[in-house]
Amino acid sequence: MEIATLLHILLVPDTAVAAVLVAAWVITGWLVERPPAKHPSVASLMADHRRNWMVNHLTRDPRVTDALLLGSLREGTAFFASACLIALGGGLALIGNTERLDRVAEELMLAPTPAILWEIKILLPLLFITNAFLKFVWANRVFGYCCVMMGAIPNDPNAPEATSRAETAAELNIEAAKAFNRGLRSVYFALGALGWLFGPIGLAVTTGLTILTVWQREFNSRSRRVLIRAQRGEPIVRK
Repeated sequence: MEIATLLHILLVPDTAVAAVLVAAWVITGWLVERPPAKHPSVASLMADHRRNWMVNHLTRDPRVTDALLLGSLREGTAFFASACLIALGGGLALIGNTERLDRVAEELMLAPTPAILWEIKILLPLLFITNAFLKFVWANRVFGYCCVMMGAIPNDPNAPEATSRAETAAELNIEAAKAFNRGLRSVYFALGALGWLFGPIGLAVTTGLTILTVWQREFNSRSRRVLIRAQRGEPIVRK
């Protein structure tokens, strides 16, 4: 059988499931960032707390605590960006040595797969990882912008420009967090895309698990319930 014919047969179900994965990535991201007003996501709830943070930053004395908190956020983005670079290097090395995947497939009694299809299956998670890397780097940079704006807030909270600069710092903080969350979702879906190595059924299973994970953490986690109670001023229920 010619390679072109084999790829055509294999890629019909594969392409369909891969398209579902990409569509799920786009749709879940849209829902997380634009949730229904009556059912906010963790990301939207935290945005309100970031604004409150900058309001309190105006009157906090000294403001060293805020600098330490922002530094911790930047360290997180730098860590994930470095991890993405390592993953990209490993994935590119694997693309150049697909024979190992052939041997693994033989041991698992999977159908023979052309090298070019292995490369395509590895390329999909690498694209997600690349997107995650870019988002983490941008988040780190915008957190830096936020740090500068926080430093530009006058010591006198009653100064005319103090409130507007605090609001600007809050919006920069929210934008940086949005980029960071997008990077995390790309990492989740990159892990889900690895299921493609086990065929379209494997990809369908891991896609479903990834969607369930993102949904649970953003809309049905205990962290969200704690944030909801905090927003309403209700006591925290300890378990």
